[in-house]
Amino acid sequence: MVDAALIQQCADPGLKPAIVGEFIARAGSPDPLAVTVRSGNRVVLVPKPKSADEAMDVIRKHIGRNATRVGITQYPAGLGILEAGQLKPDLVEACANIRMGTALFAKVYRIVLKWYGNPTGEEAARQVLDDAIIAWQTGYFEGEAVFRTPDPDDEKRAEPEPLASENADERSRDGEQEDEAEIPADAVASDPNKAGIRIDLSGIGATR
Repeated sequence: MVDAALIQQCADPGLKPAIVGEFIARAGSPDPLAVTVRSGNRVVLVPKPKSADEAMDVIRKHIGRNATRVGITQYPAGLGILEAGQLKPDLVEACANIRMGTALFAKVYRIVLKWYGNPTGEEAARQVLDDAIIAWQTGYFEGEAVFRTPDPDDEKRAEPEPLASENADERSRDGEQEDEAEIPADAVASDPNKAGIRIDLSGIGATR
């Protein structure tokens, strides 16, 4: 079992510790050096690494050829990696693996939560978590490759703020009205009965 203090220290703050604990218990491994290799639905037997260097050697051997999961969170080692030389030993370092894995799982969880319509309630939360864990293990949810699907949080941040737009329109309309009226600065008075002439009417009816 992974130490609760390590989870609290290293896990993504966007996930509740209880969710992280269950995620690791069901989809992860207590061994930071654990490497799982799959070819399709078949598990490829690999020697159990005894050191970080051995674990990295196993990963490099299979990266790009087979699905390779690594460490406490069983992080997808090939994600964003074009060649074996880009792999970093962080993959098999306990805290770094938890940090990367829970951050990615948090995105998967948000994808599933959005698909369900952001429900509330204990039963709904359980269903979302179950499906998110299955999506993590398979890499897919409702036909979408969840590790490469955009984060719903990023989509929210990219949406324009309607209030700012409306205020800009109002300021623009106010500016147009002031330009059309051509109000001189010294013609504005606090008492409307003492206000100066705002619009020159002397030209009305005059022959051009």
